[in-house]
Amino acid sequence: MQLLAGKTSIVTGAARGIGAAIALKLAEHGSNVVLTYVSDSSAEKANALVAQIEGMGVKAKAVKSNAGVFAECETLVNDTIKEFGAIDVCVNNAGISKDNLLLRMSEEQWDEVMDINLKSIFNMTKQVIRPMMKAKSGSIINMSSIIGIRGNAGQSSYAASKAGIIGFTKSIAAELGSRNIRCNAIAPGFIETDMTHYLKDGDAATSFLQKIPLGRFGKAEEIANTTLFLASDMSSYITGQVLSTCGGLNI
Repeated sequence: MQLLAGKTSIVTGAARGIGAAIALKLAEHGSNVVLTYVSDSSAEKANALVAQIEGMGVKAKAVKSNAGVFAECETLVNDTIKEFGAIDVCVNNAGISKDNLLLRMSEEQWDEVMDINLKSIFNMTKQVIRPMMKAKSGSIINMSSIIGIRGNAGQSSYAASKAGIIGFTKSIAAELGSRNIRCNAIAPGFIETDMTHYLKDGDAATSFLQKIPLGRFGKAEEIANTTLFLASDMSSYITGQVLSTCGGLNI
C-alpha cells in the first residue's frame, strides 16, 4: 500500500544521511520527490539518489539550494510548482552543528547554525504555505532534535536552534490548522549518520548507550518511518506535536 501515491514532497538537505533516507521512504510510498543539497561535493550523491528514486516509478529532481537563503527557497518552491503542479509535503531537514563551548563560540558560528537550522524553517514554510493554502491541504515536518528538548553542554547554538523549531512548529500548527495544513516536528535522538560516527566507538559510545533505554543508536530509516507517518493521512488528526524518536532517551 502506497501512502503518498500522486503526492509531491520537498526534502531539504537530502543528499545523504537522514534526509536521503526520508526521500527514499517517501518515494517508496508513491511520492514525487524534490531533494536539495548545498555543496558541489554533494551533487554526485544527490543525482545518484534521484536515479534510485526514479527507479521506483516516481519523479525526482535534485536542486542545489541553500535553505538558509530566502530567495533560493522562493525559487525552489516556484520551480517545483511549475514542474510538479503542487507541494503536498515539505520536510525541513537541512541542518548543521558547530559545537563549541559558549566561551569559545564566535558570532559567525552562532549565526551560521541559526541560518541553516532555524531561519531555513521560516524560509521554506513561508514559501510552501501559499500553495498548500490554495489546495487546503498539506503536511509540514520540521526536523528538531532531542538536544533541543534536553540541551547539551557545548551545543548551545544547536540546542537553541532546535528548540526554536519546536516553538515555530506549534505556532504554525495553530495558524494553519483551519486550512487543513498540519505542522509537526521530529526530535531524533542519537542516529547513526556521518554526523554521529564519532560516538559509536570507545568510552563515548558506552556512556551514551547507557542513557538510552533501548540500548542502541537509531537508524536513519527509523526517522524516515516517523516522517512517512506524519506526511501521510495516517496522522491526519495530529498537528503541533513533537515526536521524540530517540529510543526512550527523553523519558
